Amino acid sequence: MLKYVVLILSLTLLTGIAESQPATAPANAAQVQRLTAEREVMNISSSSDFQQKLERGQIARVIVERQAQLRRDTEKLVALAAELKQHVDQTGPNILSMDVIKKAQEIQKLAKSVQDKMKNAY
Repeated sequence: MLKYVVLILSLTLLTGIAESQPATAPANAAQVQRLTAEREVMNISSSSDFQQKLERGQIARVIVERQAQLRRDTEKLVALAAELKQHVDQTGPNILSMDVIKKAQEIQKLAKSVQDKMKNAY
């Protein structure tokens, strides 16, 4: 039970931080990363070895896609945390519904997935 309380408090803090950040930044950051990857691909085209150009271009695309996936997953985490907070706020002090427990488990699985993706960056 204490584990869930700590999880809920952590997610509540995470939700507050995420809500205070502007919503347009991730989209702009994704565009900047795509442009950077495209520039890198353009720079690669001037190198002499065609195989290296292909490999570097593929690596750049993989990195951009991985970053976009992490961004989508973290946005989903924030949304789930906000939903969990709403469910907890609606329930009484002595009531813990199955929806709240399932939502917390879903958040835990997604957070673990994001953590694993970040650890296995390359």
